[in-house]
This record gives sequence, structure tokens and C-alpha cells, in this order.
Amino acid sequence: MPLTLATWNINSVRLRAPLVERLLREHAPDILCLQECKSPVDKMPLAQFAEMGWTHAVARGQKGYNGVAILSRHPIEDAGHIDWCGRGDARHVAARLACGAVIHNLYIPAGGDVPDPEVNDKFAHKLAFLEELRAWGRDSAPARSILVGDLNIAPRPDDVWDHRALLKVVSHTPVEVDALGAAQEAGGWVDVTRADIPEGPLYSWWSYRARDWAASDRGRRLDHIWASGDLAAAACDSRILRDVRGWAQPSDHAPVMARFDL
Repeated sequence: MPLTLATWNINSVRLRAPLVERLLREHAPDILCLQECKSPVDKMPLAQFAEMGWTHAVARGQKGYNGVAILSRHPIEDAGHIDWCGRGDARHVAARLACGAVIHNLYIPAGGDVPDPEVNDKFAHKLAFLEELRAWGRDSAPARSILVGDLNIAPRPDDVWDHRALLKVVSHTPVEVDALGAAQEAGGWVDVTRADIPEGPLYSWWSYRARDWAASDRGRRLDHIWASGDLAAAACDSRILRDVRGWAQPSDHAPVMARFDL
């Protein structure tokens, strides 16, 4: 069956529930994966989304931080979560579709401002998380799987507004890019978005600090949709909903979408 999937760092699902509702109305993805929900599960407005037809959900929550959720119009089964780095953070949740495919929704740490693990614990945490992601991919050999989320790394030179200027900026440093690439290779993951849109600048995040984010267009592609090798050929119609970044009181991320013919 054709299945449309979207991933979006919502930056507080309670604050931006009206934006989620608008996205569901206007773009109607079958499945919406949210990151940085910043809410315990029992406080997430899942009932509001269920009233609109997204009646199935799995989530992991945390007060004020992290938090991930998967909303679906089709039945899904909670496929558990991984406690990356053993910190108890709500950074991963998985859901199994009726066809057996598994969706992993992931929120990788941002890493702070200083790209040096010796002086910045947040950056050390990010690198440790990526190493665990690599080891997991190597050991579990994911099959019939889709991995989405805010991976907080823009891997390619054309995934950032200025490759040279950002080489020493967290999210595009060579050590992060290499670590993400190693995790992708270990799991046999295919970058669905770039498989569909192989050339040209492509961004999913624009800083709140910019006076006019659209005019300056200093973006980065931090949000990703990956597929295991056996599902990669089923993916198509990838796109980033840039206009959503311009909605009232927006997240600083835009949703990323793709269709899978499962």
C-alpha cells in the first residue's frame, strides 16, 4: 500500500498543537513522526490528533525536554525504544506497521556550541550516541525498516548554506559527518531524501536568530528519512515543506516527507 510519512521537530507539541493540526489537514501524511515534543506522554495532545483521524500513536515523553511520538491513521504496534547512552532520555520510539515494517523515530542530541568532546559534554554525548547508533546498525542489520528524525547533522556540502563557513560549527563538522556516515553505512541505510533529490541545496532548519530566515536562507538539512536497503526502492516523492517554517509561531524546523509503496 502507498504510505506517506512525515518527520518534524515540532519544538513543543503542546505549544504547537495547532500547527500539527494544520499540517495534518493540509498535507495529510499517513504517519507523522514528531521530535522534541517537550512533554510527558500523558500531557501530549494525542486525543486532539485522534479526533482528526490519526487514532493510533506511540510515544516516549519527558517533561520540558526531548520527547518523540509517532501518529498514524493506520494501526501500529509499539515496537519499543532504545535508551541510547543509558541516560533515560526520550529520544527514540519505534512502531511496527501491519505489513511488518518498523519505523524508528530518533532525536539525536544537538551537541552544544563547541565541537570538542574534551571541553563540551554535550558534544561528547552526541558522538557517543552516534557510536551507539553505528554499533546498533552493525549488530542488528535492520531490515524492512525506516529511520526518521532530527539527526542534528547536515552531512553534505549542499546540505548547508555555506560549507566552508560551517566546517567548525556543530552539526556540520567533519567528525560529526563522518560519525553519521559510519552509522548509515553500518546499518545499510539509504538517505531517501537525497536519493530522490540528488543535487542542489536542501535545508530543513533555519535559525530563529535570523531576522528574515527566508531572505537570508542560511539553512541546514538536519532532518532525515532513511530506509533499509530492502525498502529503499519503495520510496519516492520526497520533499521538504519549507513554507511551514513561515507559519505563525513556527518550529525552526520544516517537515520532511516521503512516500513508500509498501
